[in-house]
Amino acid sequence: MRIALTVALIATALCGCSLLQPRPAPPEAQRPAFTIFYTAWVKPDEKIATVKIRLSENPEWVNWMRFYIDPARHSGLLSSGQLSMQGNEALWTPPDEDAWLQYDVQLESQRSNGRYDGYITADWALFRADDLVPPVRTDFKDGTQSKAKLEINVPQSWSVVTRYPQYTSGRFKVDDDDRLIDRPTGWLLMGEIGTRRETIGGTKVTVSAPVDQGIKRMDMIAFLRWTLPTMQELFPEFPERLLIVSADDPMWRGALSAPNSLYLHADRPMISGNGTSTMIHELVHVAMSASSGPKADWIVEGLAEYYSLEVLHRSGTLSTERYEAAHRALAEWGAEAESLDVDRSHGPITAKAVGRLRAIDAEIRERSGGERSLDDVVRGLATMDGDITREAFDALVESVLL
Repeated sequence: MRIALTVALIATALCGCSLLQPRPAPPEAQRPAFTIFYTAWVKPDEKIATVKIRLSENPEWVNWMRFYIDPARHSGLLSSGQLSMQGNEALWTPPDEDAWLQYDVQLESQRSNGRYDGYITADWALFRADDLVPPVRTDFKDGTQSKAKLEINVPQSWSVVTRYPQYTSGRFKVDDDDRLIDRPTGWLLMGEIGTRRETIGGTKVTVSAPVDQGIKRMDMIAFLRWTLPTMQELFPEFPERLLIVSADDPMWRGALSAPNSLYLHADRPMISGNGTSTMIHELVHVAMSASSGPKADWIVEGLAEYYSLEVLHRSGTLSTERYEAAHRALAEWGAEAESLDVDRSHGPITAKAVGRLRAIDAEIRERSGGERSLDDVVRGLATMDGDITREAFDALVESVLL
């Protein structure tokens, strides 16, 4: 019986429309990029960072920047130019010279179960770079572009790792091709930390964790040397840089992906007893960089779990017998789920999704004579913009079957 799936991809575009009088655009030859310089002073004793955003070159090309402020985390906003609050939005109109905005941000972030996905101690701090700079919309001159640098000031004995390349000055180059405005994202770790680096295929891998927490950095590197080449074959556009950070309690006992980076709790095994891998699951999220539309989270989570098993099996890390046993266990668990159409996929729903996706793969292989597979669908999803929805997934499956 043919499995009919529907998944759609809603393309999103970020644009800003200024209500203010636009400044006249200069001739084409006189349109250099404007530079955004992010500076953060991390203060462990206060569990905050003071962040300063400065337009260090050509601020006159920026009409306004609108930041989405969380009153529970952001405080002490100061700026040159004009600054006004509209609900939880801070609208900044920078001056043509000496353009800067400054604020304090709380770095700790606690989840509903009491665990943290952002934490700072006297010895180390682990949080997302997204926490330093809130979401922002910007209106700037047509034909111009942004360049961005990030500087993080920490206590003298501390080190800092990010997903970004580092200049000899110690600053980091923030460059994201899929963003109109370069804003720091991905995991950050700093403090008294141990770090291992390795180039695997075309990816520069960094594994880092606080010292004296028993985290096996070299084991992670070895595991990635065995599995990452298969991941790179599956996703030809896999990131050129990958940061993996880890820490013990009271951090959240799981794993979380972010752009070109992921967090893995110290107690999470690289391969679980049932044959699945939390690390590979999150690496699929990193490779796809995808979010889900309404009622489509099972697709994003199901693909991550399905391909975690595929990568382990194809790389020879997991035998065929254990691979099949893992699928049987997931099928049994997935029987507890009545429907896949939920807002957030978890547990038995994701397990059920794996079985559904495996059936689709089998149908594609059969109808194409083995020339096509679900791999072609997931590669298509990984290169598309916007949220994954059921309609788009169905369209990609149909196109692969043609």
